[in-house]
Amino acid sequence: MKYAIQTFGCKVNQYESTAIDNAMQAAGFTRTDDVSGAQVVIINSCSVTENSDKKARHAVRAAKNQPGTAAVVLTGCYPQAFPDEAKSCGADIIAGTAARSDIPRLIKEYLAGNTSEADMTLPRKYEELPMDRTTAKTRAFIKIEDGCDRYCSYCVIPYARGAVRSRAPESIAREAELCASEGHKEVVLVGINLSRYGTDIGSDLADAVNAASQPEGIIRVRLSSLEPELFDEPTVQKLARNKKLCPHFHLSLQSGCDATLKRMNRHYTAAEYLDIVGRLRRYFPDCSITTDIMVGFAGETDEEFARSLEFARTAGFARIHVFTYSIRGGTAAEKRTDHVPESVKSARYAEMSAAAEEANMKFLRSNIGKGYDVLIQKRTSPDFAAGLTPNYISVRIYGSKAEKHDIVHVRITGTENGYCVGEAADG
Repeated sequence: MKYAIQTFGCKVNQYESTAIDNAMQAAGFTRTDDVSGAQVVIINSCSVTENSDKKARHAVRAAKNQPGTAAVVLTGCYPQAFPDEAKSCGADIIAGTAARSDIPRLIKEYLAGNTSEADMTLPRKYEELPMDRTTAKTRAFIKIEDGCDRYCSYCVIPYARGAVRSRAPESIAREAELCASEGHKEVVLVGINLSRYGTDIGSDLADAVNAASQPEGIIRVRLSSLEPELFDEPTVQKLARNKKLCPHFHLSLQSGCDATLKRMNRHYTAAEYLDIVGRLRRYFPDCSITTDIMVGFAGETDEEFARSLEFARTAGFARIHVFTYSIRGGTAAEKRTDHVPESVKSARYAEMSAAAEEANMKFLRSNIGKGYDVLIQKRTSPDFAAGLTPNYISVRIYGSKAEKHDIVHVRITGTENGYCVGEAADG
């Protein structure tokens, strides 16, 4: 019987869909990328916004209305955070963010007419997922942490993921070996709150990086999105000793104004954030700092936005993901009465986006003339190959013979449309 998986949301969800894929194939199901040709449709949902929930509900309805569908599974953050609401959307099987390995069994029981409910209890320890094979992508994701205990006032994810649970370093090393055996040269460590890795098992993020670096075939280890915490001097020193760690840090800012950060229940000030950035730049001189900035959060005044905008313009970010605040049901911020009008949000989004584009272009131009080892991700044209530098610059290399998974030394010669162009030694 054929199945298809639809994945919404973050890199953790992408990783977990790969694990579900492994479990389904081990149970005798056959994977198809054509949802219309699948008898079983598994929807791995996101719940970071209410629009994410709507996408999941729409996907369920579409799958249910599809001729030949025998079972529709809804799993992920949405049903975990809002189980009663999720049960009403029509899926045949509801599962959350735990016990993913049970999904094939639940499907078989449903198809046999013997239905049972998934265990939605979140585990206290990190849940190992089946991973006998990795991914067709150039860079392989390795999940090392689950859960978040920060409870930002706008975010429902702690309710969907539970407390911090960290994966043992030896388990990380084993999966890195698997990735290396399949030809991957770069692994990306992902988690719900990656910065909190190890706080429950007496370890730290550097231990996870060191574990992932053990296989000789792994040339690069990259960190996914990070919260700006636990980056004290000893930790950054320890990270810097690992030469396989990519000098790219995506530190989520959200706002450059202390008053806004306090209402968000973020656990740092703008000055503390800058201290962390300065520390990283001292130990990783060519590093890039990328971030997320939210505009229009509840109560954000013109003065607060101006401070955040000035922070974005002066911090030296390589890239900024700008987004507008949207009210999220089930969060503390939902109850506020000082929400910003949509027209003001739109204007602030445009202004912050312009600052983000300016920062990105300034960063790209600052790299002209420098040389980097570029991991080739794809060759979509005989004329050029496209890849990533260690510090997360997208580079288009004209005249190179390099293919996917190759690492070639490239000299940056210019910029075009949000990426760099360069010349390779093999050209």
